[in-house]
Amino acid sequence: MTDHKSIWRKLLVIPPILLGIGVLMVMVGNKQPPVTSEAGEPTKRVRVIEAPQLALTPVAEGYGTIQPARVWSGVAQVSGRIVELHPRLRNGEIIAKETLLLKIDPVDYELNLAQVSAELAELKIEENNVKASLSIEERSLKIAQRELQRITKLTAKGTASQSDLDNAERNLLNNRNAVQNVKNNLALLPTKLKVLEAKKRQAERDLENTSVYAPFNMRVADMGIEIDQFVSKGGLLLAGDEVDRVEVVARFPMSSLRRLFIGRDVSEFEMLGGNLAEAVAFEPLLRLDLGTTIAEWQAEFVRFSDKVDPDTRTMGVVVAVDRPFEKVIPGQRPPLSKGMFVQVLLKGKTQADRIILPRSTIKNGVVYLADENNRLQRQPVEILYNQGDISVIENGIQPGQRVVISDLVPAVSGMLLQTVPDQQMEALLQERARGQL
Repeated sequence: MTDHKSIWRKLLVIPPILLGIGVLMVMVGNKQPPVTSEAGEPTKRVRVIEAPQLALTPVAEGYGTIQPARVWSGVAQVSGRIVELHPRLRNGEIIAKETLLLKIDPVDYELNLAQVSAELAELKIEENNVKASLSIEERSLKIAQRELQRITKLTAKGTASQSDLDNAERNLLNNRNAVQNVKNNLALLPTKLKVLEAKKRQAERDLENTSVYAPFNMRVADMGIEIDQFVSKGGLLLAGDEVDRVEVVARFPMSSLRRLFIGRDVSEFEMLGGNLAEAVAFEPLLRLDLGTTIAEWQAEFVRFSDKVDPDTRTMGVVVAVDRPFEKVIPGQRPPLSKGMFVQVLLKGKTQADRIILPRSTIKNGVVYLADENNRLQRQPVEILYNQGDISVIENGIQPGQRVVISDLVPAVSGMLLQTVPDQQMEALLQERARGQL
């Protein structure tokens, strides 16, 4: 009985084995034979763009420091003791136009003005007296003339002596001399009057200059005085920086300024002295790096500097921003203050039909093209100028040609390419053409 059970146990193992063999045979029968590939030409996957022909805004990039458009040096026009100071007259304070800044003791100047005014009034009285004296002396002269005529007739008749005639003549001469003296005195009076009037105006100016007012809206700088201090005429009291307008003298390489004038007509610059800003038609933009953001201000072109820096070979360009304090955006755009180092972008007139490429695609004056058969071609090009990370092509590329922008190592002419259009780069070139650096 035991032997029969052992045999049956052994027989029960056989069906699973047969089932496994059957499954394996089915799987082997359904398996596809391995595909053998023939050796083909290798391809290189590259990014390409179609060379765009765009209206290009030329941009020059320079750097400079903010400075006030006007700086006032408060110099004492009179000497004396300071008796009054504005309570906010401290470095950095902003004070409105025509605000009284300080006052110098006016007592001496008031006295001087009073004395000159008195002398002027006295002179006018003297003038009236002299005119009255002249009238009297002229009447006396007429009487003396008539008396001489009468004595002359009497002498001729023998009723008057020669001494009477001599006395009459002497009296006439004395009257003539008196009239002449009065006329001379009267003639000097206008000159004396002018002198005293000039002295009075000077005294009035001196008195007026004892009060010092802010000439424009200004930020106080170089404050070096205090109450009760004696100041001498010509001494510096303080300085003030205008806050309504700031300027930047930005330095630009000559090569970058050149691109702003390419394609311009000579006739546009025949009257540079008349309206330079209108002739060049620049659109300046100020940019300040704040770390996490860039603050920008639209500016105004003012003028070129008078010379090229001999060390850096750069030209100074002066641009200005009006009312910078009104353009403050808290946390985004601070007030433009003296000493800030800013970037200045000068945008010129738009240049039509410029072919532009990424600057990195040009290697030793050559760009790589993908032809109609997706084969690599080397194409020499001539660069008109570079602007930031783009190059403006003068010759060698036609609009629409496919330019390889990927780095190819090695780059073999005629190699087969698998091209992938780079729409992101094409969009970036559109931005660069609009002058966005």
